[in-house]
Amino acid sequence: MISRGPLLGEFMGTFVLMLLGNGVCAAVTLKRSKAQGSGWMVVAAGWAFAVLCGIFVSLLCGSPDAHMNPAFTLAFAIKAQSFTKLLPYTLAQVAGGFCGAAATWLFYLPHWAVTEDPAAKLGVFATGPAIRNYPHNLFCEFLATFVLVLVAGGMSSKLVLTTGAAAGLSPLLVSFLIWSIGLSLGATTGYAINPARDLGPRLAHALLPIAGKGSSDWAYAWVPVMGPMLGAGLAGWVLFLLGA
Repeated sequence: MISRGPLLGEFMGTFVLMLLGNGVCAAVTLKRSKAQGSGWMVVAAGWAFAVLCGIFVSLLCGSPDAHMNPAFTLAFAIKAQSFTKLLPYTLAQVAGGFCGAAATWLFYLPHWAVTEDPAAKLGVFATGPAIRNYPHNLFCEFLATFVLVLVAGGMSSKLVLTTGAAAGLSPLLVSFLIWSIGLSLGATTGYAINPARDLGPRLAHALLPIAGKGSSDWAYAWVPVMGPMLGAGLAGWVLFLLGA
């Protein structure tokens, strides 16, 4: 029997999140996919549902937090003034992101060779800016993640719902939040809003023998790590000061 626990939960939840999230990017991007060219609405919806599925798998496998995101872990560490989970959760989340991206590569294996554009292949794994301007790109990731954590914190706060959300409702509410951020704030940078979502798959892109791949764009990779961590850190302080 598998031993359930928080680290397994964070790993497996992030694995499913990346498999389904990177999977919708592959479906829309790669040539001869039946969903090729479906557009941003499909990508945003796919990521929202990927978060929903990841949360339930994370809970199933033993994480009571189901963060799947080092930025979330940092924010709620600041809110609780306890940082013991930050490093182990982050490692489990990045590992889950790597493995989920590797599984996506295997799932779409024949499609990489028939897709000529190396940048499109990288876009399945990692985020990139529509207009490369590092200060602005950092601001976009910062603000989108600040909104993510602040609203999610409100959803779980007794300052908002005195008896808490109905059982099982919180994951659905968070998926709606991800959908909203994707539609409204995602088009400038691809809305990483999660260092594990970008770093784990970017590492997979760099290490896997993907047919016809190009650069992993490490020059940009710090933006989807630092932006979300800074935005989440500020939101965590706001939640702490509010007593949420």
